[in-house]
Amino acid sequence: MFFQPLFRDKTFNKNMLNLVLPITLQNLLAALVGAADTLMLCNYGQDAMAAVALATQVQFIQIILSSGLLGGLSLMGAQYWGKRDIPVMEKLLALGIWLTSLVSLAFFSGCFFTPEWLIRLYASDPGLIRIGAEYLHVVAFSFIFFSISQCYLTIMRISGHVKCSAAINIMAVLLNVIFNAIFIFGLLGAPAWGVKGAAFATCLARFIEMITVLLLSFRGDFIMLHFRRLVSFDKTLFLSFWRYTIPLMGGQMLWAIGFSSYTAIIGHLGKDAAAANAIVAVARGISCCICDGLAAGTSIMVGHELGAGNLQRGKMYGDHSFGLSFLIGGCTALLLLCALPIVTVTITLTGEAQRYLKGMFIVLSVYMIGRTASGVGINGIFRAGGDTLFNVYSNIVAMWCFALPCAALGAFYFHWPVVAVFACTCLDEISKMPWVIYHYRKYKWVNNITT
Repeated sequence: MFFQPLFRDKTFNKNMLNLVLPITLQNLLAALVGAADTLMLCNYGQDAMAAVALATQVQFIQIILSSGLLGGLSLMGAQYWGKRDIPVMEKLLALGIWLTSLVSLAFFSGCFFTPEWLIRLYASDPGLIRIGAEYLHVVAFSFIFFSISQCYLTIMRISGHVKCSAAINIMAVLLNVIFNAIFIFGLLGAPAWGVKGAAFATCLARFIEMITVLLLSFRGDFIMLHFRRLVSFDKTLFLSFWRYTIPLMGGQMLWAIGFSSYTAIIGHLGKDAAAANAIVAVARGISCCICDGLAAGTSIMVGHELGAGNLQRGKMYGDHSFGLSFLIGGCTALLLLCALPIVTVTITLTGEAQRYLKGMFIVLSVYMIGRTASGVGINGIFRAGGDTLFNVYSNIVAMWCFALPCAALGAFYFHWPVVAVFACTCLDEISKMPWVIYHYRKYKWVNNITT
């Protein structure tokens, strides 16, 4: 029902392509940094790879919590940019930097001062705990740089500078890969720091990214942070921001903690399960690049139209994007199945871990269909119109009341095979699909939040 109008709308396809391609490339290269980390650390040792994969779950929660704030910034910014309200855009940038910096400082304190306690949440093996704690202790510094740079990049993306935003992010991830090679293995005369080298590389790349966006913001056509915005307070805007962001953050945190719990469950099933899951996590991250790019592009395009008062066009763009999500999800599933033979030959794992990996990949291919459709619906279409509560409800039911209990019971009570437990961790996105479709068809998301 969606596909014919989608293929005929050349304006939509052109604008969406201009948004999705840079964002997807940016997401893809960021995911490839994770892949490069995994491959390099796998050559350094399977335990190092598994430990860092577990340690990054703490970093993952910090990023997701910050992403909830950035999502609120993007949601409101897209609609206010549709009205071309520059003073409000400047206020939103200042508010975003304040809030994300507070989150980053909290996670910095935990990772720097008590890394062992945090990594014990995800592993019980003493070797994995020691290695993971070393990584967290160093990588904590990158959180501060991340909070500042990502606020600027979010504002750039929604204010017509998506290509510039993508270019800066691409530069940062490429530098991260180069620095990884240098500091993990001690190239070019640098010390061979191993796991600490991977963490230091992340910090250095994030720092350079932050400096770049700060310098670029002084150009006249970019939204700039003024000191007066940092020390002023707009109560109406603040309350409006939290009205949409609190549900968004709640949904993000419910998902992030639940998703991180999946990793903890698999991590407690042994080193081979943790190693196979680390590879699958990289494949999942790469596979989600187009999905997340499409969701981000949808949120911007639909948000611009709704903020400008073009509600019917915003609704039509939502229809096109939702139809496109099913096509992208199916193609991603096929690509994963085609990639499986290449991955199993390329990655060096134990025989048991290889068997787990094959089963997990097949499950992941089915999962991606639901992940793409629900991701574009919830994080793209619904978010664009300020409909952020649905994400909270769907995560409570699909993840916390269904998938997570199944995975926990399967792992620790029924002692199901590793691949069966992994399949349970993928049930949330599949079970969301009918609910997302039903909610989408009610069109409660067609709102102009700036009026």
